[in-house]
Amino acid sequence: MNTALAHRLAPFLSFALLIIIWELAVRFAGLDSHVLPGPGQVFLSMIELIKDGSIFKHTVASLFRVTAGFYLAAILGIPLGIVLGRSQIAALLFNPIMHFLRPISPLAWIPLAMLWFGIGDKPAVFLIFLASFFPIAVSTTVAVQSINPTFFHVAANFDFSRMEVLQKIVIPAIVPAIITALRLTVTIAWIVVVAAEMIAVQSGLGYLILDARNGLRLDYVMDGMIVIGLIGILLDWIMRRLGQIDSAAWGIRQL
Repeated sequence: MNTALAHRLAPFLSFALLIIIWELAVRFAGLDSHVLPGPGQVFLSMIELIKDGSIFKHTVASLFRVTAGFYLAAILGIPLGIVLGRSQIAALLFNPIMHFLRPISPLAWIPLAMLWFGIGDKPAVFLIFLASFFPIAVSTTVAVQSINPTFFHVAANFDFSRMEVLQKIVIPAIVPAIITALRLTVTIAWIVVVAAEMIAVQSGLGYLILDARNGLRLDYVMDGMIVIGLIGILLDWIMRRLGQIDSAAWGIRQL
């Protein structure tokens, strides 16, 4: 078997092994199907959710919240990171606040989010924004501060304007680091949306899992978990593909 084929088959073999272990655990652990449903039961219940359309409704709701919160965090976090990386005064003023707020779990904001925004999409989007904003802003700041100072000296010699420095030096240099930060952050956002949907909304995969748990439908719970995992893989694949685009991968090499 050649290496390329082995790399393609390895993920499928690992999932097949996981399913076999799962089936053996169900058969020999002596647990009731309401406690640990088997692969067959979960597969049939997934078909039920697909037929009635509920799995698609909840998935779309979760993806909408992640997209809104993640995009908002990127739109605000990247420019702020550039400012903090380029301005010592801004860094001195805002870095202490950033490092104070960054370690606070987004889930700790749930009571405030519900009081401020009520029940619905807004509190979930707010929590996803918080989970995504600080990693993006901090990663961007570090990337800007890591740029070789020689580039800025050369730009000063050629009398570059601030906009030209931004366009020709800063942005090309930080793109690879930002892509990596976005790839890591989107996974965090996807994790947070599930937790937020268990409390603040009445739709989404998190809500599906919570509602199924209350109804003692552990097969539905596992269906929700499977969809979450699959979408997480898909989001990571999209971000990896984005990082492979020529305009995003050249980075400092072209400077």
